[in-house]
Amino acid sequence: MARNAAPIITDSIGEHGDDEDDPAARRAEAGRVTLPVYAIWAICFAATFGVITRPFKLPEAVWAVAGAALLLVFGLMSPGAAWSAVLKGGDVYLFLIGMMLLSEVARDEGLFDWVAEHAVRLARGSTSRLFALVFGVGIVVTTFLSNDATAVVLTPAVYAAAKRAKADPLPMLFACALIANAASFVLPISNPANLVLYGGAMPSLGAWMASFALPSLLSIGVTFLVLRWVERERLTGQCETIVETGTLPRGGRIALGGIFATAVLLIAASAQGHDLGLPTCLAGIATMAAICIGGRKSPFSTLRSVSWAVLPLVAGLFVLVEALASTGVIAMLARWLAASAARSPSVTAGVAGTILAFGSNLMNNLPAGLIVSTTLDQAHVPQIVTDGLLIGVDLGPNLSITGSLATILWLTAIRREGEDVGFWRFLKVGALVMPPALFAALGARLLLG
Repeated sequence: MARNAAPIITDSIGEHGDDEDDPAARRAEAGRVTLPVYAIWAICFAATFGVITRPFKLPEAVWAVAGAALLLVFGLMSPGAAWSAVLKGGDVYLFLIGMMLLSEVARDEGLFDWVAEHAVRLARGSTSRLFALVFGVGIVVTTFLSNDATAVVLTPAVYAAAKRAKADPLPMLFACALIANAASFVLPISNPANLVLYGGAMPSLGAWMASFALPSLLSIGVTFLVLRWVERERLTGQCETIVETGTLPRGGRIALGGIFATAVLLIAASAQGHDLGLPTCLAGIATMAAICIGGRKSPFSTLRSVSWAVLPLVAGLFVLVEALASTGVIAMLARWLAASAARSPSVTAGVAGTILAFGSNLMNNLPAGLIVSTTLDQAHVPQIVTDGLLIGVDLGPNLSITGSLATILWLTAIRREGEDVGFWRFLKVGALVMPPALFAALGARLLLG
């Protein structure tokens, strides 16, 4: 594989196995920087820039797939190496499919609208209490359904609930965006980036909780307190106390049951150290089938509503990162990380996690997570370093709109509702909220040793 390729600017670091048929790997073995290597860097940079900024308003997947295609067209990567890179994302694809199906049936059956309406009633006329309830619902959805569900599915429901309560929707919308990342390492299932970073070596649930229970608690708590302070002027006054709420339809109850069953299944799978993709996918399919059979509905409307473009996006990013690894950049990062961790694992965890947190906003945390995952495969660092990097890649994107796919999807969702948040407006909030939450979470993990 390309992740085992030798560095371009230094001596070879080992055997290449399947890389012998890969043009990029052969150039790596030659031990020199060549024009094709610069071409790989340029294509990877351009494709990542396209994913983040969406020139011409084209979907993110277009740019990732186009970059992967250019690598093949120009002979910079062999078809075999590209296909191997795509296959590495198998567990992630299954996980995303299951979560998207669960989220879509929950939306179709009115589950999230029902939850948001009851949150308005429980607020009892207090805008501040409504904000806290929305934040709490976001924690639950992120923890058990992933941050993408919070950003894409919960956000429109929260907007509708805020408008019905005649409250300023912006603080509630910021709560959706920020808790989607702040709570995304409560469980392994809370963020697809967790699966990407750990690859096939996901810790057991017990080990995960030992590492991340306290950091997650501090991440969530600090994010809430700082965001509450930042938005204090918008959260004054009263909101409507009487909001019409309907009963949850049969399909909504099935969706709710499916979500709870999925959460239990994934917690059990995580506790046993099993992959999470297949059980998530099967749970999503089973829940959709139960709703369609019970309500005599066709599944095609639900399937058409799913954002399938996220799958080629992830596949394209896997190919881009594999190509980048073949140039030796990742090997150099791995050597630096291993040498630094050998001197001081705790300092390395804090510094590397902080660098990655801010760097994720320059290139989006999904490709950043892929690069880190490949780097860790070569570096073999202590667990505390890996944990620090995961906190950085999960929490860092709260700084800016470009930080994560979930935040980009959140922006798309609020634009559909007639709201908009510019880059600088989000940055003003993120610059105040993200750093203290990051340092609290990293500090807690370092104290745990």
